[in-house]
Amino acid sequence: MAITQLSVFLENKPGKLADAVEAISGAGINIRAMSIADTRDFGILRLIVSDLYAAKKVLSGTSIVLDTPVIAVKMDDKAGALCHVLQVLDKNAINVEYMYAFTASGRDSAYVVFRVDNANQAEAALNGDGIATLSDSELMSML
Repeated sequence: MAITQLSVFLENKPGKLADAVEAISGAGINIRAMSIADTRDFGILRLIVSDLYAAKKVLSGTSIVLDTPVIAVKMDDKAGALCHVLQVLDKNAINVEYMYAFTASGRDSAYVVFRVDNANQAEAALNGDGIATLSDSELMSML
């Protein structure tokens, strides 16, 4: 089952990222994972948060906010683990549009968030190869 990421479009100006993070933290929402990509005029802040609906509500007043289905994969925190995951996706002709990683404290695992062209096919391929994917509730309970 895919997890839900928020994609927040921010003007690429001083203070806009700080404002968004302040709004989230001010609402008592924990950021579990994040990534930001920029262009000259705007940035896309990608977030996995502890309270999706509250974060969307807080951010929607000043930014365009979209729900994006992504896959979170749990893998061993060792050399070659990501390579194996990518080989499984490649073998099944699944395109990775973007990805970012995070770790959880006190664990021997690493986690990677993938935006792929076919989430259901990707999860079936990964699970079939013994690679665990996470649901929203699993992700929130482990971090």
